[in-house]
Amino acid sequence: MIDSLIKKIIKMQNPTCVGLDTDFSYLPEEMRGGVTTFSEAAKRIFEFNKNIIDNVCDIVPSVKVQIAYYEMYGYYGLKAFNQTVNYAHKKGLIVIADCKRNDIGSTASCYSKAYLGKTQIGDKKIKAFPADMLTVNGYLGSDGIKPFVEDIKNNNKSIFVLVKTSNPSSGELQNLKLENGKYIYEQMGELVEEWGKDTIGKYGYSEVGAVVGATHPEEAARLRAQMPNTFFLIPGYGAQGGSAEMLKVCFDKRGLGGVVNSSRGILCAYKKPEYSGKNYYEAARAACIDMQNDLLSAIGKMGRK
Repeated sequence: MIDSLIKKIIKMQNPTCVGLDTDFSYLPEEMRGGVTTFSEAAKRIFEFNKNIIDNVCDIVPSVKVQIAYYEMYGYYGLKAFNQTVNYAHKKGLIVIADCKRNDIGSTASCYSKAYLGKTQIGDKKIKAFPADMLTVNGYLGSDGIKPFVEDIKNNNKSIFVLVKTSNPSSGELQNLKLENGKYIYEQMGELVEEWGKDTIGKYGYSEVGAVVGATHPEEAARLRAQMPNTFFLIPGYGAQGGSAEMLKVCFDKRGLGGVVNSSRGILCAYKKPEYSGKNYYEAARAACIDMQNDLLSAIGKMGRK
């Protein structure tokens, strides 16, 4: 699936991932008015997402749907999550389920079936949430990752393992030094390269990717050098403080190697003065184009020789 994402990135000349981290408060006032139940809120959130997807699907290759923004509305929120994933698929987008799942091996296997594989019911195997990619937490070690690796091999899927996250306090643990002289995030990066070594595609990247934040360019540069076969999911651009110039170290000499997520900067673009006069989905499209131009100015053409 990483090859499919890279192919779309090259075709569109756009390494943007639209983060559908859709908080109800992000919706325009007219969409929030009169809503008093989880059911009504979830319906409006899906309507919002649907209109965003319709207006960006021809210019961006992927979306990331963060499940926490749906779980807080209970069953109805999970229904909106599922509707969003399925609708994005229908519109040709590659869908990353941002769930950061993991546990001991048997439980990790259940998480993997939910998002990457199929669940056995009688003599049938049925998809639950049909995502293309899933974020996972590798800090339980190899036994918690192996079920995901098996499912990505069997189902043409991909995962992104947390390596160096974009949040300000990530260094409290991830930047601690081990006895071998490596930082914890570097040790995790080494494991990610190992976990993906049997799944490398035609562009030289494996199906086991890494989450590497745009807000930590020094660490990102070290990881890119250390992880030549690992594709990066890059959060932290825009609202979290990461810039195109900071994150260009995540990309290789061909302008490949990562997809850059933006959530609030796109979902809430209609609130910004520069998009005044546009409705929320028109502003989202304009923000995606501006982000594309910003990224290309720093990284250059995607897929260059």
